[in-house]
Amino acid sequence: MTIKGDKRVNLQQFHEENDTRRLSFASPQDLKEKLDLAPGSVTPLGLLNDSHHEIPFYLDSYFSDQPRIAIHPNDNTATIWLDPQDLLKVIKELGNPVKVVKM
Repeated sequence: MTIKGDKRVNLQQFHEENDTRRLSFASPQDLKEKLDLAPGSVTPLGLLNDSHHEIPFYLDSYFSDQPRIAIHPNDNTATIWLDPQDLLKVIKELGNPVKVVKM
């Protein structure tokens, strides 16, 4: 899930409205196993490492009309800027489920 930095999400409400399993932060072990990432470096681009394409991606609809979104390239020592539509295109082409939702 990617949201604007100053927003807060009620995870219980999100879970109910989007028919997801209960949401929580992934354990370090799950991050390593599923995305080959460490805590603190989670990013939408981590889905490049999801070989089973099973992790869904939810993007805050705020970004739908924004020209750029800033994300880390699987390492939080750098930031890249992308057109949000290009980010969605990459993730869809990987085969991961993608949904733009109002948060």
